[in-house]
Amino acid sequence: MLTILAFLAKRPDLTNEAFVDHYENHHVPLICRLVGSPPVYRRSYLRHDDALLPGAAIGFDVVTEQKFADRGALDAWLAAVSRPEVAAQVRADEESFLDHRHYFAYIVEEHVTTGA
Repeated sequence: MLTILAFLAKRPDLTNEAFVDHYENHHVPLICRLVGSPPVYRRSYLRHDDALLPGAAIGFDVVTEQKFADRGALDAWLAAVSRPEVAAQVRADEESFLDHRHYFAYIVEEHVTTGA
């Protein structure tokens, strides 16, 4: 299984509540409508009140996970989201709530240990 892990920051002018609301109620539905949802599309929002490091040291507000069964599924999804007419809509929406100065995404391969 391959996973895209994205560490994303909200625009500084947004509250945490407005950021979560936009991501959940506007951006996720937009992605799903334009290209469909990956098998797993998870957002884990930072709990700023419970952070173990001072705010500036963290540098992100959400970790987004998108999981794919194999490289072919990942490549097909990336191709769909990269089509110019789709990418333009996604980018325009991202500009309304994300701070692209703090936008880091990586492809990782998952290994799981259970019951250890």
